[in-house]
Amino acid sequence: MTEQHYEIVIVGGGAAGIASAARLTKELPAGSIAIVEPSADHYNQSLWTLVGAGVFPKEASQKDTAMLIPNGCDWIRDSATSFDPEKSKLSTKKSGNFSYEYLIITIGLQTNWADIKGLSRSLGKKGVCSNYGFNSLESTWENIRNLSKGTALFTQPASPIKGDSAPQEIMYLAEDYFRRSGQTKQIDVKFSSGMPDIFPVKKYAKKLDIICDNRGIEKTFHRDLVEVDADNKVAIFKDTDSNELTSIKYDLLHVTPKMATPDVIKKSLLSKEGGWVDVDDNTMQHNQYDNVFSCGDCSSLPTSKTTAAIRAQVPIMVRNILSARNGLPIVDYYNGYTSCSIVTGYGRSILAEFDYDLNPRETLPVDQSIERMSTYILEKNIMPKLYWHGLLKGRF
Repeated sequence: MTEQHYEIVIVGGGAAGIASAARLTKELPAGSIAIVEPSADHYNQSLWTLVGAGVFPKEASQKDTAMLIPNGCDWIRDSATSFDPEKSKLSTKKSGNFSYEYLIITIGLQTNWADIKGLSRSLGKKGVCSNYGFNSLESTWENIRNLSKGTALFTQPASPIKGDSAPQEIMYLAEDYFRRSGQTKQIDVKFSSGMPDIFPVKKYAKKLDIICDNRGIEKTFHRDLVEVDADNKVAIFKDTDSNELTSIKYDLLHVTPKMATPDVIKKSLLSKEGGWVDVDDNTMQHNQYDNVFSCGDCSSLPTSKTTAAIRAQVPIMVRNILSARNGLPIVDYYNGYTSCSIVTGYGRSILAEFDYDLNPRETLPVDQSIERMSTYILEKNIMPKLYWHGLLKGRF
């Protein structure tokens, strides 16, 4: 097979990959960077919660990948099939082999619908919906607006996911819609999560618990969805401590599927336990291979997997790559900063910002745990523009 050489190869053309390329093309000669990405479509998945709540059409979250590849960067429309970090090479499905001076892995997470028995064949049918797939987005809004009575059940798995707050955001929006429609007394809203609590940062968790209690939302933790019986409208959960199975009847079931790093990473020398790309928590440089870097969802960075985290990680990682490239020591460090705009209803939101130690790192001169219209406007009207015209252009 043919072999091509680039100074930098980026595997993964999602938010982290495109943003990294946009910054690096400002510093390197044209043609020295390649992005390996098979998909013709790029999605701003941060919008999918609001799409599922009927605020945006799903097309607002999609653009052609070709429009987003930075000038001076080659797009290899293909999938990586293996990595050989000992020789600084990788193989692709159709385009041959590539060698590199530096490798950036921003391949994201794969959604494993089949890990929950019965989910794949029932998705979009008989009350089962999910905001975690472009093709299933519309079923969420359809189910919310058509439910008049019964149980609306929302789930979150025990394993890491992208968009940590999204499973409960769509629940708050649905409950708000039911209340505005005068159906609150006819619909029971329930949240069953495999996680130990509603949010990892105590300040925001306390507020979210109060919101649930005030709105009559029943919440249960340490309970992981393992099977969907759509014919009988029953969701089956496993207790993460005792492994005991519990069944819950539903009329609307919003499922957050299990996710994991792609198999090509898991089977490579680049991964650690759990399949994550094994990088230093602060520099994003690989712990074994100095010319490999990673950030975003597939990396081992122990923070929430959000677009806001990527916004903080990419500039630091790029500066560290440029330092290494120029023979200089790496001196830029990431403290785990991430942000979650937790939409709690139509027209209000909480803005959670925190670091590796789960300490709040708030940037506004207000208590960000309080629901505000201004935070909702930031999420709905401002952040999408910053995503398309800022982050993906390497401007902040």
